Amino acid sequence: MTESLIALAAMLGLIFLRVPVAFAMALVGFIGLGLLRNWSSAYAMAGSVVYESGFQYLLSVLPLFILMGNFVTQSRMSRELYAAAHAVLGHRRGGLAMSTIVACGGFGAICGSSLATAATMSKVAYPEMRRLGYSEELAAGSIAAGGTLGILIPPSIIMVVYCLLTEQSIGKMFAAGVLPGLLAIGCYMLAVTWITRRNPADGPKGQRSTWKQIRSALSKVWAVLALITMLMGGIYGGVFTAAEAAGIGAFLGFLFALSRKTMTWASFVDVVVESAKTTGMIFMVMIGALMLANFINFTSLPQDLVDIVDRFNLSPLAVILMISCIYIVLGCVLESMSMILLTVPVFYPLVQALGFDLIWFGIIVVVVTEISFITPPFGMNVFVLRGLLPGVSTQTIFRGVMPFVVSDIFRLTILILFPAISLYLPTFVK
Repeated sequence: MTESLIALAAMLGLIFLRVPVAFAMALVGFIGLGLLRNWSSAYAMAGSVVYESGFQYLLSVLPLFILMGNFVTQSRMSRELYAAAHAVLGHRRGGLAMSTIVACGGFGAICGSSLATAATMSKVAYPEMRRLGYSEELAAGSIAAGGTLGILIPPSIIMVVYCLLTEQSIGKMFAAGVLPGLLAIGCYMLAVTWITRRNPADGPKGQRSTWKQIRSALSKVWAVLALITMLMGGIYGGVFTAAEAAGIGAFLGFLFALSRKTMTWASFVDVVVESAKTTGMIFMVMIGALMLANFINFTSLPQDLVDIVDRFNLSPLAVILMISCIYIVLGCVLESMSMILLTVPVFYPLVQALGFDLIWFGIIVVVVTEISFITPPFGMNVFVLRGLLPGVSTQTIFRGVMPFVVSDIFRLTILILFPAISLYLPTFVK
């Protein structure tokens, strides 16, 4: 275990010295294995990891889902999603904040990125909320919190990576995220209700939309909702695999952008290049994380963790709570993909040995990663909004997200105590 702790400390030290996370993990894993065993093994391991990462069929899911998300984002669907939610909820006290959360859930299902969801919705929702008299805290807090839904609502890139690391079914993982995702939206809306009851001036009521206005708003988003429903239904029903669904989604996303006349040759090239950059970044981080994980596995750290649990007679629930706390702390210094790739290979053998379902554990990992996006002092979504909303202070945004953090802790407790919420829908997946 000593070697593993030294390696993790060295990796964090390199990250603080501004070495890219992917290279920091790869360097520590390569040198660690070379010193622990021999340099021939280190070279063989590096070559094997790079080759297998590049030629694994299931990894084709990543670039295709990223491409689908970028095509639909290019179609500027975020405004229509927000308008549809606004038409239904805008007349309630805090209704615009609730609309933002619902729109974030819908947009997150498209792009699968928390940071992208928060950044996009800040341009759409924040000016409208401030125009109608919403407080800075509620306006910014609802966007930062709603943005975290991007990695939980399927299809989610984080879920795909988790399944690849733990050899779980991507379809079952997507199904497991549906009810927790709806629970998240419900808890956030309750948080908005609590905020506006304490101080109604934070989120004044808007005008009630007519049925004609509601139908008009919903008619503009039916296509993208049908796309997500078709993909998820096809995966859950066994009509096609996750990789095939990603390919279909990318093609239909392209047609969707063309039909809305938002796709030019220049924007098409931009979307493809951006998707390639994002995919390359994920693959580099994945290669580095797998090299580090291989070294850690040689040090027998996973088995050492099991032995510690047995020696101190820790309850399985206490172990899950400690792992959750570790994720929240790591979220202060690592972005979500790096954190998942670094920690899952270490923790999942321990969780499996304790008898927990790995699909359920994957949902817990995603939820605590969500929480880390908005917790002080380094919530990533908060600092994304701080850059996009220069007139709003960091302290104001953190004050705004705190009720949502409390809501997240409540939601995490429910999901830990009642695993059936996460595991009910996967039982229907073939």
